[in-house]
Amino acid sequence: MQPVSVVATVLNEAQDIPRLIVSLLQQRPAAAEIIVVDGGSTDGTWEWLEETAQSHPTLRAIRDETCSLKHTPGPVSKGRNVAITAASTELIACADCGCTYAPDWLENLTAPMAGGKAQYALGGSCLDLTDATVWDLASAPFFGVKLAIDAPSKSCTARSMAFSRDLWRRIGGFPETVLLGEDTLFDLQARQLAQPEFVRARAMYRPQNSFVSACKQLTRYAISDGILGVRVSRLFRNAARCVAEVVALAVLPWTWIPLAAVGALELYFAFRLDWLFPWTWKPHVLLARIVFSIAVPWIVAINQIRGSLTKKNPTNAQNTRN
Repeated sequence: MQPVSVVATVLNEAQDIPRLIVSLLQQRPAAAEIIVVDGGSTDGTWEWLEETAQSHPTLRAIRDETCSLKHTPGPVSKGRNVAITAASTELIACADCGCTYAPDWLENLTAPMAGGKAQYALGGSCLDLTDATVWDLASAPFFGVKLAIDAPSKSCTARSMAFSRDLWRRIGGFPETVLLGEDTLFDLQARQLAQPEFVRARAMYRPQNSFVSACKQLTRYAISDGILGVRVSRLFRNAARCVAEVVALAVLPWTWIPLAAVGALELYFAFRLDWLFPWTWKPHVLLARIVFSIAVPWIVAINQIRGSLTKKNPTNAQNTRN
């Protein structure tokens, strides 16, 4: 395997950073270096990184407080760009806090790039089932997260992404003008220059969602899509579902057929991607999936329109201006 630098950016991730770093240090073959940029954590994340780096020479911790919303509209992008600029190798792999990685993740992710055969590879993400909540299981497919590690994926998430330094340079780096959706924009530009290789090198994602937090996450993504002007077809598809539900309820006093048709359609959207996966047929998961699926078109349509009009992205707990 060619030497690879793994990069990640964090801010106030004290609960998740140990799992991430331990899994990255266990890669075989090992990464040439693991570069983590901290945007000014105040919860002990930076102190943990400093201490751990002293006993692991391949771990490089960089503290750069400009990688926060106080200094830039795109703190995650800036953190990645800072890490990549500091990297010593020509191959870069992106990892994400909140995820862990199997020991063969890096080897599988970068395999298509051996000898310069490819410049861009995507590994996708899979839900970590060890302690997944019912709302993790209910919401996963709506975030492009697979339930089965061997399920086909064409996700462009930077939770598991590798590229050449040359490709990153030609793109101009990750866009530092947006808070969310930076990996989507990077992917759109990357595909204009290089054909992506889709590999089974999943990031094991551990969101620990409740219904409210899953809805808030979807809200942030939808607002970001509206701001960026991407996934317009998804907006129209979800808006059409909202209209169909309203019409079905309006005509219910005269006929139940439209409501039955809408119900069947919602069951399709709820389970079309993983209906064979046994976890989805547990009664509590089945009910939660249906509830969340019904909420999805309303959250997406309303907030994507909102984002396109206001051009204002909500912050999250890790990235605040205070």
